[in-house]
Amino acid sequence: MLSYLAAALPESTPAAARLLALQCALRVDAAMQVRLPRGMLRSLRLDIPDLWSELEHARWLRVRPGSAANEVAAELLDAALLSQAPARPDRAQAADWALRVASPSMTEAAGPLLQLASLYLTAHAEPDTGTGLTGLDQMAHACGTQPADLPNTLDQLVGTGLLRSWQTCRDWEDLYWSLTGPQGKHGIELLPALAPHESGRRQPVEAAALLTPMSSWR
Repeated sequence: MLSYLAAALPESTPAAARLLALQCALRVDAAMQVRLPRGMLRSLRLDIPDLWSELEHARWLRVRPGSAANEVAAELLDAALLSQAPARPDRAQAADWALRVASPSMTEAAGPLLQLASLYLTAHAEPDTGTGLTGLDQMAHACGTQPADLPNTLDQLVGTGLLRSWQTCRDWEDLYWSLTGPQGKHGIELLPALAPHESGRRQPVEAAALLTPMSSWR
């Protein structure tokens, strides 16, 4: 789903709007309708009208008028979304998982870019080892930032305790990282995923292709 959003949203879409779009995409029903509780949005620090306007401007969704005081209702406009795997029950589980992983209180991440980067790295980590490998450009595109901005972001995630280490290799084209443990910080179970070709600061690192069936955990 992160890969889908990287392709579907404009490159200028900020990290906060991408986090919001992710929850919408994972919770949408078969009629392309979604309702997000404001309490959940506040927990992610996404209860901001401008973020909905950002996604409306991208013509990715339309906020439904007359939403209840305790929720925001919207219609998603990209029919290609329904062709994305996994099926809806698994998406709902993945939405809850993403909610916990990206929670500021859980990640100690100050700001949406750190929240989204934390989610991206955890989702693409190999579940048995907590290590991952990805293209630096690919991660930057998915997080709505530039590759040159990622080193500072990654260093901050080391400071929060999410990452044990990170490296780049192949002329800064690939990123390799290691989470603090096989289950990530605070024992959150990792989300096995189909990871694209990836690698990792200061020396070459070899890593096997990560081709684990996608599933999700509460």
